[in-house]
Amino acid sequence: MKRFGIIGFGRFGRLAARHLRDHFVVVATDRADIAEPAAVLGVRSGTLADAAACDVVMLAVPVQAMAATVAAIAPLLRPGALVLDVASVKMLPARWMREMLPESVDIVATHPLFGPQSARDGLAGLPLVVCQVRGEAHHKVAEFGRSLGLAVSITTAEEHDREMAYVQALTHLIGRTLVNIRIPDEELKTHSYQHLLELCGLIRDDTEELFFAIQNLNPFAEEITRQFIAEANGLLARSLKAGNASSADPR
Repeated sequence: MKRFGIIGFGRFGRLAARHLRDHFVVVATDRADIAEPAAVLGVRSGTLADAAACDVVMLAVPVQAMAATVAAIAPLLRPGALVLDVASVKMLPARWMREMLPESVDIVATHPLFGPQSARDGLAGLPLVVCQVRGEAHHKVAEFGRSLGLAVSITTAEEHDREMAYVQALTHLIGRTLVNIRIPDEELKTHSYQHLLELCGLIRDDTEELFFAIQNLNPFAEEITRQFIAEANGLLARSLKAGNASSADPR
């Protein structure tokens, strides 16, 4: 059975281990002591070198730590290995892996568009994005994803980031704002309001590191969020103007 190294054993790393342990010998590593949670999941814990020496190596660290992690594993990888990441942005991680990892390894950039909360009932139908970086292993990654029940899309890192500026950066900006102002679960609520509550539930436990990565490391996100904020301010200004005009109407 092939060995699968998971570098970064946070919320997503543990989710991945739970679904991969029946298909690979999973070796996980993290800066923190993960011996106990790894044992609970029935996977091995090891050093960075142990995980980097596996047949498949997954980078499940925050994007902010990825460049340093890629540099650290580069001399530890075995020829013929497959390296993939699971970051929420794709252009920067793809570039770092392409530039810093040895030519002897295949590289695939992936983005599982789900986390522990949305995958609590299983993986069936959840979306996985796969981007070719080096070699042809992206086809095998896509095939394996489909075997797990995932809805796999193959695209480029640039197209991924363009779409995620709307799908993720805008959604997380709205959702994180609603979480921070603590919108209540009111008794008199509409279906639309219920959807906002559900959005808060999905992203409430996401880290600030993830939010900042989505907003700051996607090169297309800033323009979309600026458009949204400008339009919201414009709507409020027009509403205020209309309200003042109505109040001034002598009729």
